[in-house]
Amino acid sequence: MLKKGSKLNSILTGSCPRCQNESMYVNKNPYNMAKVLDMHETCSYCGLRYQLEPSFFYGAMYVSYAVNVAVGIAAFIVSHYFLDLNLKMSFGVIVGSLLILYPPILRWSRNIYINMFVSYKGKEGN
Repeated sequence: MLKKGSKLNSILTGSCPRCQNESMYVNKNPYNMAKVLDMHETCSYCGLRYQLEPSFFYGAMYVSYAVNVAVGIAAFIVSHYFLDLNLKMSFGVIVGSLLILYPPILRWSRNIYINMFVSYKGKEGN
């Protein structure tokens, strides 16, 4: 499932979608808020330019919205139905989970978005 060559591997690890040999991000820690979205210009292994066109990652905002909605719904279902919390406490769980997961969701949305347009090439893509 997370083997090299799968889109899920590239999305969760933040590696280059074409070769999956290098991280796209300058700092691997998403909780370093000053550098959470700092990316390399190109992959040093395969040469893929990450910003495919000017303002390319603006489209990732739509992906981020969808991921945040999914996380909010999942947090509500778990807190309200499985943990049997009232609505106010469930709302607090939603807000807390979204705040805690904000940096990884920023990166995941970029990773998902670039993986929509770039496919894994492996050794022959270099």
